[in-house]
Amino acid sequence: MSIKAVLFDLDGTLLPMDQDVFIGAYMKNLAAKLGPQGYDPEKLVGSIWKGTGAMIANDGSCSNEDAFWRVFCTIFGENARDDEPLFDEFYRTDFGKVQQVCGFDEGAAKVIDLVKEKGLRTALATNPIFPAIATQSRIRWAGLQPEDFEFYTTYENCRYCKPNLDYYRDVIGKMGLQPEECLMVGNDVGEDMIARKLGCDVFLLTDCLINKVDGNIDDYPHGGFAELLDYIGRIGL
Repeated sequence: MSIKAVLFDLDGTLLPMDQDVFIGAYMKNLAAKLGPQGYDPEKLVGSIWKGTGAMIANDGSCSNEDAFWRVFCTIFGENARDDEPLFDEFYRTDFGKVQQVCGFDEGAAKVIDLVKEKGLRTALATNPIFPAIATQSRIRWAGLQPEDFEFYTTYENCRYCKPNLDYYRDVIGKMGLQPEECLMVGNDVGEDMIARKLGCDVFLLTDCLINKVDGNIDDYPHGGFAELLDYIGRIGL
């Protein structure tokens, strides 16, 4: 089958970053925002990690959003979700400070423009552990707009996380496509290149490479934005 859609990872792909530095800045700013509201910083950070673990382990029986809040409420009490507006306020305001630790590459916009020029569909297949408001901000940090994507994954609209293959099945199914009709672009060998197991074409963007599985990157088409532009440019030729 010919490629009809390109699925992009966000963090470390379209939005350059050191993941550990990003997470550190995110946690620091979140704790600073919610500390005055009565949340012990250490306990709060621990609860975020536990909630994230629940989302990654989600078996599809609920949304990632519900999986997160179930864990959070077991730690801070059954009424803790009443404070969700405090988190939304953080994402509207202080979350923007985290942009300082992220990079920027104009190649991201060039790639999206090329995909559109070729008449291909686009989706943002970012690990859905953030709410939509946070995902939309990170898209803009990359010099893009949420409207650049037909679909983008968030903790509200997903029931699985990477590297679960059901995550990719879900995204591709929502687009009404077959895996063989999709190209997955990402920087994480373990979380993004696994899409090949379903039959997707893949491209490994190596500028912010993550390879915790110690895979051989030569097994995949790979390179920076220049190589990615060339790869997408040859689709359909």
